[in-house]
Amino acid sequence: MAEDLVLDTAIRDWVLIPLSVVMVLIGILRYFVSKLMRSSNQVPDPKMVKEGQVIIRARNLRAAANYIPAKSFRARRVYFSNEENGLLYVPKGQAQNAQAQMFSDPNMAMDMMKKNLSMIIPQTLTFAWVNFFFSGFVAAKIPFPLTQRFRSMLQNGIDLSTVDVSYVSSRSWYFLNLFGLRGLFSLILGEENATDDTQRMMQMSGFGFDPTKSLGAEKDSLDIFQHEWALPKFEQRAEAVLKKLVS
Repeated sequence: MAEDLVLDTAIRDWVLIPLSVVMVLIGILRYFVSKLMRSSNQVPDPKMVKEGQVIIRARNLRAAANYIPAKSFRARRVYFSNEENGLLYVPKGQAQNAQAQMFSDPNMAMDMMKKNLSMIIPQTLTFAWVNFFFSGFVAAKIPFPLTQRFRSMLQNGIDLSTVDVSYVSSRSWYFLNLFGLRGLFSLILGEENATDDTQRMMQMSGFGFDPTKSLGAEKDSLDIFQHEWALPKFEQRAEAVLKKLVS
């Protein structure tokens, strides 16, 4: 049976609050350091910008396709996805490798390395600090019950199976702050400037945006899209709403 613990207020004052404040300050400091390390003369590739805008237009077409007639939708789909001069069609000979493009541009490779270093070094130092000073502490308790599947996530560093799952260790509190502070950073730094470590870790596995794959995926999505014009059903919907109001 799980045991209930009485947490000392000193743990809140000297472990929980300092750890949360340090994580917020490190996130803000990392944003400004990465901003200073960013290349000032970096000019976006016009071709990549154009391809990105084409993808946005194709997505908008799929999102609002049901509000235009079927003939107009088919004409727009041919304009985007035909294999002669469609905007989304990329011949195999013209396909570019994103990794080769990055290595051919030293500025892009240097910026990628700076971004990775600005994330790895602060996280390594912070985790070493947390593991050295706060290892083994039960820092907080979640105010609702949880299943046993959350034990490994919330009680990292505590090898006690009798403790209730709702208690959070100091090491797990570090990881919760690491991946859960995007909302706070968006309020402090702005939505566009919020640092998201989850997205950065996903970007580290690849080498940036691959326009060829994105164009091909959007072309396939547009080809299999089933058009259904919503205008003929407006009268039926309005009639159903009026019947509900009258009755």
